[in-house]
Amino acid sequence: MRRAARALGTYVSRSPVTAGYAALLLSTHLWCTAVLSTAEAQRVVLGVSTHLDNLQDRPVRVLAGSMLFFDGTLTDITSEAFAGTLITLGLGVLGCLAWLERRYGAGRAYGIFVLGHLAATLFTVPLILVALAHGWYPESVRHAADFGISYGAETVLATGALLLRRARWLAAAGVVAWPVLGGDWSGVLPDFTTVGHLLAAAIGFGCGAFLLRVARRAAPAPAPASVPQPGPALVE
Repeated sequence: MRRAARALGTYVSRSPVTAGYAALLLSTHLWCTAVLSTAEAQRVVLGVSTHLDNLQDRPVRVLAGSMLFFDGTLTDITSEAFAGTLITLGLGVLGCLAWLERRYGAGRAYGIFVLGHLAATLFTVPLILVALAHGWYPESVRHAADFGISYGAETVLATGALLLRRARWLAAAGVVAWPVLGGDWSGVLPDFTTVGHLLAAAIGFGCGAFLLRVARRAAPAPAPASVPQPGPALVE
């Protein structure tokens, strides 16, 4: 018990912003699942969903509010939703985002997270509009529930994968495989959340490449090899 408390204290002290963000996510999740009724919780998540209708009416509110909830479960451990929670909240936020905070600072880590969330959400809008115009997506997509941290989590996972020294490409393949294998590919296009996750991964890979380039430029140049100097001539 003491060891777990000590480990938790170390985690909080080294990654305070991520620890606070995780506590907020857990609080909103418990609020929706344990305090609100099912109908009330549905109204809350629909109110922060980044679907087309909400983005048109109140874009700032839904883009910010969506990051305050995670779409998953903490109790049904045999479900696909729990696996998603492990990836997004566990590996993405508690793992990779905390690591980026410790290594690069909270500002840069959360800049990457928010960039992925915003850009992947907004970049899917033209795709949805084109797909609706051609009948590839049902009209219900306009107001479907779409909220949570998964785009931001996917972005930081992709960034972290590219910064690994070992198994970099294996980790990157796993980041891409998660949305591809879990997506709905039954129609002409994959579902828009699959596209959004792939866009978030691409943004994360770009951020990782940028950080690697910055690190290489900041690395000190190797010292030139010393050239042995000739000794004094011997006089016979």
